Amino acid sequence: MTENTLVDKTFRDNEGKIVLAQMPNLPLIVWIVASILSLVFTSGKINTVLDVLANGSLYTWAWLELFQGVNYFRRTLGLAVLIAIIVSKIQY
Repeated sequence: MTENTLVDKTFRDNEGKIVLAQMPNLPLIVWIVASILSLVFTSGKINTVLDVLANGSLYTWAWLELFQGVNYFRRTLGLAVLIAIIVSKIQY
């Protein structure tokens, strides 16, 4: 039986594999597609819908990573993205 060190908990999943990146899940794919489409449709209602969709899906991805991430690194990444989303929306 191997000892579960902080480094293991930070970078390894429950199978012992080091996990820094994963295949995109649905919220991340939706964010990527909506973000790219918002570069094509730069104004109007379509752009507004794409912006809401992109932000909502990225928020969902970050929330899922924060609470269901496979290791501490992924959970910290989720928290960082969640904070970045909130900070980017704060108006001065």
